[in-house]
Amino acid sequence: MNTVLEAIKNRRSIRKYKPDMVEQDKIDKIVEAGLYAASGMNRQATKIIVIKNKELRDKMSAEKRKIDGWQDGLDPFYGAPVVLVVLANTEQVTYIEDGSLVMGNLMLAAHALGVGSCWIHRAKEAFDLPEYKKFLESLGITGNWVGIGYCILGYTDEEPVAQPRKPNRVYVVD
Repeated sequence: MNTVLEAIKNRRSIRKYKPDMVEQDKIDKIVEAGLYAASGMNRQATKIIVIKNKELRDKMSAEKRKIDGWQDGLDPFYGAPVVLVVLANTEQVTYIEDGSLVMGNLMLAAHALGVGSCWIHRAKEAFDLPEYKKFLESLGITGNWVGIGYCILGYTDEEPVAQPRKPNRVYVVD
């Protein structure tokens, strides 16, 4: 079977990670795949922030826990040591779709390289907060950027089982 199709069928969202850091060359390849995602009119109006710093990663986890209303001690990033933040420019009509395609590419590339991943929501709410806007400014990111999602990365500490595909989801009109 074609390796891309195989990756699409076999990739699973991982929610339990080993603490081992993902090698930089693999992170670079995953991020590069994200940068090659399709975008409306090829505007490429997305950005990826790579968070490897444990202190910052833990701070972001704590903030997300508050946003979600999770109890103390739970980690919404499931122990993953790397968090990729995908941002998109709201001045583009297709910003949600563009950012979503980046997220899909990141997860497929991670799977192809033997790295677990999961799309974690609520980056929009976090990056609407003043402290996150200041964080973006500290990186030189200004303008109308919104958080699309967090793509967490790490080595899996579980073997998720594929759920059967639901029937009656395709309609053919000849």
